Amino acid sequence: MTTAQVHTVHGLFEEQARRTPGAQAVVCGAEQLTYGELDARANRLAHRLVALGLGPERPAAVALGRGPELLTAVLAVLKAGGAYVPLEPTGPDAVIRHVLADADPVVVVSDEVHRVRLADATARPVLCLDTEADALAALPSTAPDVRVRDADVACVFYTSGSTGVSKGAQIEHRNLLHAYRGWQEVYRLTDADRILQTATLEFDVFTADWLRALGTGATLVMARRNFTLDRTAELRELHELVIGERITVMEVNVHLLRRLFAHLQPLGLELGSVRLLSVGAEKWYLDEQLRIQRYLGPDVRHINVYGVAEAAVDSTYFDPATLADPPEHPERLSLIGVPFPGNRVHLLDPQGVPVAPGECGEICLSGPGVGRGYLNQPKLTAERFFADPARPDLRLYRTGDLGRLRPDGILEFVSRDLGPETAAAVRVETLLRGHPDVRECAVATVDLEPAREPALVAYVVADPGRAPDAWALRSHLAERLPADALPDAVVPLPGLPRTRAGKLDRAALPLPAPRTEPAPSGKSGRQPSGGKGAAGVWADGDNTPGVWAGLVVLFTVLARLSTSTFWPGSTDLRLVPQPWATVFQLLYWAESLGAGLGLAFLLLGGPALARFGRPRGLTVLTRLAVFWLLASWWPQDNFYRTTDPRNWSTQGTLVVLFNIALIASAAVVVRFLVRQAPRPGR
Repeated sequence: MTTAQVHTVHGLFEEQARRTPGAQAVVCGAEQLTYGELDARANRLAHRLVALGLGPERPAAVALGRGPELLTAVLAVLKAGGAYVPLEPTGPDAVIRHVLADADPVVVVSDEVHRVRLADATARPVLCLDTEADALAALPSTAPDVRVRDADVACVFYTSGSTGVSKGAQIEHRNLLHAYRGWQEVYRLTDADRILQTATLEFDVFTADWLRALGTGATLVMARRNFTLDRTAELRELHELVIGERITVMEVNVHLLRRLFAHLQPLGLELGSVRLLSVGAEKWYLDEQLRIQRYLGPDVRHINVYGVAEAAVDSTYFDPATLADPPEHPERLSLIGVPFPGNRVHLLDPQGVPVAPGECGEICLSGPGVGRGYLNQPKLTAERFFADPARPDLRLYRTGDLGRLRPDGILEFVSRDLGPETAAAVRVETLLRGHPDVRECAVATVDLEPAREPALVAYVVADPGRAPDAWALRSHLAERLPADALPDAVVPLPGLPRTRAGKLDRAALPLPAPRTEPAPSGKSGRQPSGGKGAAGVWADGDNTPGVWAGLVVLFTVLARLSTSTFWPGSTDLRLVPQPWATVFQLLYWAESLGAGLGLAFLLLGGPALARFGRPRGLTVLTRLAVFWLLASWWPQDNFYRTTDPRNWSTQGTLVVLFNIALIASAAVVVRFLVRQAPRPGR
């Protein structure tokens, strides 16, 4: 049976198990299974899942640690006709609860160590493979009789893209089969390969790794340590694993690759038997790729891959060996090459019209690899997926990324779409990467004030042993860019924040420090600012601590002096004996101070709240709520003191109005604090 005749993902594996049942299928530390053993275990578990109600178009969550049983569970779900939902059992509670609530799986496959946590997040049964091992061993080792179509969903990837909404991308069997054929052709996979798997279960690259290996008859080597999530995992361990297991093919994210080569190069180490190094998940610059190519030599292929989960992981690839002439500034380029076989790439303007070669446009993907849409997200599906005008039978997916087609036919990745600031951000980022002291950088738009335009902020990480300050980097940019193209701030960081996938976590980038020096006179447009070793944001108001203090004092004094004007007699203490008169005077000043703090926060508190990355509407509402919580005591007590205590209707109205407002404001603040900030995925 040829690959083209197989119509399910697990069918690829089953064909290999029939052909070479004794071949090594998966290795994880001391554990290993042959193709025959893995097939038999998956068949037994599949019978149990069918008995629990799993079938075609029905999801089952797989939440297991790293090891052969993880592959057993994935294959069993597919053999039962279901779609597996990969769920990292050690992930954040909020993520686990969201995925289980949204996917509503028939069953959750896990281990006893995770059962309580998972059972607390769903009412669905949790099947623990370790505690039910004896019962599972008694089930038939042949596959259950389940009819699965190529159009059935094989898996659901949960990812947070540019929309900031966690969503389940539904990937059909035919999508993954198409992706597999592309990998097989481009990667030149054989059954002699030993493919390293380092990706976390919940990310789409995990699926790509096992499919490339088990569909080909190769050996999948699973890293026991999670080198992306586990901050204690040393890169020495990863290198020893590559050498000891004679790895031939490995895919890593850009961040992990940089860390690995920071370990290899000072010691002069190499990668042993590796013949193919595939790198993805983030912008990888050509100078880095060429530098690694020179270090490892011509026998190791280096491929920069680009793709999204919604289009079955990888859509384009770039091999520097295909580059006719090295460009003049490779540090400014991230080349993602050409589409994988059978894929199509479109560069469209905001109106959906194709852009001319050389112009920047949104990268849109089409081909058999594009999935059917998002689970329980019809609005997002309509926004992101639409018909391919050239091929009505195919769908287009809008990535939110920008690219351009070079004269040599190679696709260049430009940036995430940052709106009107995109062009300026790209220029700033490429120039900063050219600075000899900068190792990494990122440029992002930051919401400082809900009523103002987002600020453009550059974040830089210095090379080891170097410490460029904001002034030096600003001068570097100012010599090469016009004033209106400069960022609002340059912020040095010890390291860029990362998501669980190892990608840049834009939502966790810190706000720049407030501006500390006066604005240059006679200048217009965007102006960078900041003192030595720090950076600030040019704004209409100088939000330094001195400004805060000055406004608080001003508003406090105004509130205290105006009390007698608004509420005559409310602070009359002539009949109050000492020391109580002094105590009440202090109370009145405290009320006025609350009013001063509230008014100052209403004017200047935007950046502090924007730092949390919450939705703009909730941020504005919280700003008003904090203002009310701080300032309400000043009018509240004065109204009480000037109202006839026997006028119960007025007294009751005041109590109800003020206290309901206080409770509502507190509820808004609590909602703001517990609201999860959006996090991007691969």
